[in-house]
Amino acid sequence: MIESLRVAASTYASDIDNLITLIGVLVGFWFILCEVVFFWLIWRYRAKPGVKAEYVTGEEKSQKRWITIPHLLVLVCDVFIIWGAVRVWVEVKQHLPEDATHVVRVMSQQWAWSFDHPGPDGILDTDDDIRTVDELHVQVDTPTIFKLESRDVLHSFSIPAFRLKQDAIPGRVITGWFQPNLTGTFDIQCAEICGIGHALMPARVVVESAEEHAAWIAEKSATHLASATNP
Repeated sequence: MIESLRVAASTYASDIDNLITLIGVLVGFWFILCEVVFFWLIWRYRAKPGVKAEYVTGEEKSQKRWITIPHLLVLVCDVFIIWGAVRVWVEVKQHLPEDATHVVRVMSQQWAWSFDHPGPDGILDTDDDIRTVDELHVQVDTPTIFKLESRDVLHSFSIPAFRLKQDAIPGRVITGWFQPNLTGTFDIQCAEICGIGHALMPARVVVESAEEHAAWIAEKSATHLASATNP
């Protein structure tokens, strides 16, 4: 899991990483500043012999500014966070690449993943479709649209290296996308507790070059055709 997060294997992974970094920096800055001010005030107004404690109402302008000014500055930081979050959300969740022609079906169930790939005709839901269990094959630098479904309960389709996480809801078909930019094999996991076998639901996505992916389709199609003609 940690190793997967060190790799940014999709086109929008860096956008999500940058957003998390922005939030971490801004929140971390205010946390450190508040702690410094907090301990300085404790030291500055510590009990002293012969000095009576002062009753503070918080109504004076000089006192109110300790709340008002930081509050306004935090709101300014929130604007940057909201702007970044909305921009990434629209790109990842509400936008489908216009040039995306590769479509796969992702079916979740207790406790496995099933994947339907288009066969040589390049079209899903035809007789030459390729079905695999716990292993998804896609082509590098190619936008891939996925149709996510669940056969039973709530699951969550997560590929940490892609920074992808999408809930699978029974009775609904959820459309999403990703574009891998690195070849290799990456973990797929269910990120929603879905029963006693939840921890035993790993899978993998194999990102291949155009030549490797074409060879894989040809090999699986030949196997499928042979099994169909020799039942």
